[in-house]
This record gives sequence, C-alpha cells and structure tokens, in this order.
Amino acid sequence: MSTRNPAVSRWHFRVVLAAAAAAVLAFAALPAEAATAPGPGNDVSWPQCGKALPKGQTFGIVGVNNGLANTTNPCLGTQLTWAGTSKGGTGQPLVALYVNTANPGAAGSWWPSSNTYGGTTVANPYGECTAGSYGPACSYMYGYAKAYDDATIRGVSNPASYLWWLDVETGNSWSQGTLANRADLEGMAAYFASIGARAGLYSTRSQWDQIVGTVPSSSNLYTLPSWLAGARSLAGAKRGCADAALTGGGKVTVTQYVSGGFDFDHSCI
Repeated sequence: MSTRNPAVSRWHFRVVLAAAAAAVLAFAALPAEAATAPGPGNDVSWPQCGKALPKGQTFGIVGVNNGLANTTNPCLGTQLTWAGTSKGGTGQPLVALYVNTANPGAAGSWWPSSNTYGGTTVANPYGECTAGSYGPACSYMYGYAKAYDDATIRGVSNPASYLWWLDVETGNSWSQGTLANRADLEGMAAYFASIGARAGLYSTRSQWDQIVGTVPSSSNLYTLPSWLAGARSLAGAKRGCADAALTGGGKVTVTQYVSGGFDFDHSCI
C-alpha cells in the first residue's frame, strides 16, 4: 500500500508544472537575437579567384573590379553564384556588390573632358567639365563614368536590383584635394541613384577622413549607410556597430573583420 500523502503529491505536481511554465516563458522572453543568432556574412573578390569560398554565409558581398576602378573581377560570375547561396536571417540583402573607387586625375588611363558620358549629358552640380581640368567638375564625371561602367560592362545583370558599396581606400589613386575626391564619389552615387540602385560607403574612419573629409548635409553621400572595416574579431565588429558613421547623416549597417584568411561581415541591422 502507498504511504504517499495525496495532498503532498498534488503540491509537488503543481510546483513542477509551475517551474516548467516559467522555463517556457523565460525562453520566450529571450531577445530575438539570442533565439536566432544569425551568423556573419562574407565578402569576396578577385583575391579569392580559384580558391574555396566560405560556406554557410548569411549574406555575400562581391567585388566587381579586379583591384582597380577600371577593371573587371574575372571571377565575378562564379562569385555571384556563390553569394546567391546565402542563408539570410539579417537585415542585409542576400547579395550585394562593392566597387573600387579612385580619382586619378592626370595619372589615369582615361579622364573626362565634358559632362557627357554613355550618351547622357549629366547634370553636374560642380559645373562644366572641360579638357585638362582635374577639379571637382571632372572628378564628378569620372566617378559617374566608373559607376556607369560597373553597371553596364562588367557583367552584372539587373544592376538596379543591387546595393552597391563604394570601396574607399588609400591604396588607390586620389586627388590631394578632398573636395574633388568627394565629388568623384558623389558622381558614382548619382549614377547608381539614376538607375534606381542603392549605394553605401565602405572605409575606415582614418582613410575616409584622409581621402574625403567631412561631408556636408547637401551632399548625396550624407545619408548613405556605412560599412566599417578594421575590426579584428567578431566581438570588435559587434562593438563597431555603435561607432559613428562615415557621414553625419548615415548609419553603420555592416562591420567587417578578418578571420582564417576570409573577410567576415557582421550585420548591425
């Protein structure tokens, strides 16, 4: 015969049931980030040609150029296919693009001499670009032309559907004047906007300040999102989401860190 007290047994049952319910509620109350914990994305370009690419990325960003603004990544098609396998789960598009930028002036293999490119006469906020001029007006047209080429001759289908990141680094050729360099990037952003595409800005704070400087609110760069480079770990990349954007009206939406020979990207949104 059982010697258990029925009242005590019922009390134990209620305690166990209450504990189980509390555990369920506690799990449900976890932040969405803790429950889902999407992993990082990756960016790849010509240095990864012929190499194994990362697997399981949540989003992929593919370089369009071969290291210089006037070249094409020979593995662009293959890498776009790779990016298309991204799993999602962040606020980033599954596939985005980045392009090299530069403002070489007289050192370039080509330089504009008018406000016309690709059969279009461009409304240039810096006035008329003329032969032999290397100031903001022709810099704007150079940027516009490079963006036009990136969207039309590099092998990108449906370019308007992508987010295009402008990769701004000291390794490429730049004018000594930050105004001309800013105009160059504004020309690129203007072209992408003209086809209905979005643009963003990639750099480190130190490189951006050296090349572009402070961007006024009147610039079409002012509200563009920032992708910040320079973190050395995932933890550092997460902290970078709280850093100031490259422009006063922008927001940091992606941060980059390097691990195991790959570029990893943390989504801040």
